[in-house]
Amino acid sequence: MAAIETSEGEDVGKEEFLALSFSGSDATFDTIIGYIEHVIVDDKFQQLQRNFMEHYYLEFEETEENNLNYAALFKEYKEQLGKYIEEQLVARMPGFSMEGFTSSLEKHKEKITEEIFEMLLSFKNFLAFKKMILDYRAEKEGRGLNLEGGLVVTALSAPASRSEGP
Repeated sequence: MAAIETSEGEDVGKEEFLALSFSGSDATFDTIIGYIEHVIVDDKFQQLQRNFMEHYYLEFEETEENNLNYAALFKEYKEQLGKYIEEQLVARMPGFSMEGFTSSLEKHKEKITEEIFEMLLSFKNFLAFKKMILDYRAEKEGRGLNLEGGLVVTALSAPASRSEGP
């Protein structure tokens, strides 16, 4: 394995360098989040996610018990979409490790938008994955909050007319 030189001039292995990068450098973490944002707004990722959700959302029900099929679907989701994100990140940052990155998520949680945090968590946490699928189902069935048409604010009562003075 080739050695990598740190900013202090010290040679370290690739895994050690990645561990140092994720734990010690907010700039590296911010760079990765920027790359992730680019990847997840890309049309190809959006289409992959939409296809997966559209294909499987009816399989999930909002119950305490989990169907045995859910585990296989969770694995498929991670293999398809998680792998796609990791490949895109490796292309931008050779040596990137999704495992090393996801282990640093919790301590950097406040630096990420909730939407991105939840999406990243859906690759690691089954309950987050299930919630994402159920939210999609609720939206498809018209039970979710849909602000597509914009938000309209209407007064509950007509404003009192002001009398005009001289």
